[in-house]
Amino acid sequence: MTTPETAATATALREAIRSSDPRLSKYNPLSRLLTFDDFNHGAHGWVELGGNYDGRGDLASLDHHFRDMRPPQLSNQNFFDVGTHGAMTGTYSLKLATRKAPGHTATAIRRLTMAGRGLLQIEAHLAWKVEANLGGGEEANRYGDIEWDANSHPSEAQFGAFTVATDLSHEGVRYHNVMRFQNSDADGHIIQKWMYPVVAEPTPHERFKGVHDYGRYADFTAPNPDDWRYLSDDRQEACYNEVPTKVNWHYLRFLIDTSTRSNVELQFNNDVYDLRDVPVPPYAEKYQSLEGLLNFYFSARTLGPHRNFLFLDSVVISADW
Repeated sequence: MTTPETAATATALREAIRSSDPRLSKYNPLSRLLTFDDFNHGAHGWVELGGNYDGRGDLASLDHHFRDMRPPQLSNQNFFDVGTHGAMTGTYSLKLATRKAPGHTATAIRRLTMAGRGLLQIEAHLAWKVEANLGGGEEANRYGDIEWDANSHPSEAQFGAFTVATDLSHEGVRYHNVMRFQNSDADGHIIQKWMYPVVAEPTPHERFKGVHDYGRYADFTAPNPDDWRYLSDDRQEACYNEVPTKVNWHYLRFLIDTSTRSNVELQFNNDVYDLRDVPVPPYAEKYQSLEGLLNFYFSARTLGPHRNFLFLDSVVISADW
């Protein structure tokens, strides 16, 4: 029988173990650790988000925007000026790299299933950068809102957005919890606000039924810009640190509740946002073969002809069930 005293002892023991581990102590997980993905030891099941194809293996049946998402890769962050940077802890991080094509997305997804219902949380230390280039060109000293002044670098306005999200299903009801950091727009104007979609993500099943057919570089999360809302009018400033080869790691924590299919809280560094009023639109139809689906993904999306990079030092997924 669990008593308040034994529960308190167990909590204190878990906290002591976590705080004594220099890798895990930089996180604030819930009571049950589902995964601790330290990319010094491999990709841990984080893979490219591949689309669905027919039973013959005909890849022409893939949705256009799933045909070239690019897989995540382990990176020790080699730069032309500083050499090997490494991760926040250790040598390798997980790198998402887009192509130099406006709208291109690189995605990493982690596929699990639920062993219970309740609070669920994903945490990561991450950084984003634009590919460092030497040489001139029209964008060498100015792009969008930012002009080189020995303190700001135009590449900061060349990074589009990164997203953290889920893909969950219970009793046939499928839904996504989604938060996106929109750094800039297609014209290089700095936005730096968190946003979320108010529609469910389009699916290959819907395209198969003729509901939609989006282009190769469409925003697969919510293609229509009118289907996005800002979490706040306030700018979420971050640390880009002047040039593309200075990497500063940011802390991210996204808390949801699978028992109520709702968002709960987002933390970015020391800023905490209450998400309980942020909607989580479910699909209208129920889904088969997805019972207990528990997927998480990160994505990076460029809005101009620039390679955008998202680096994940490590990721922790935890639950309170």
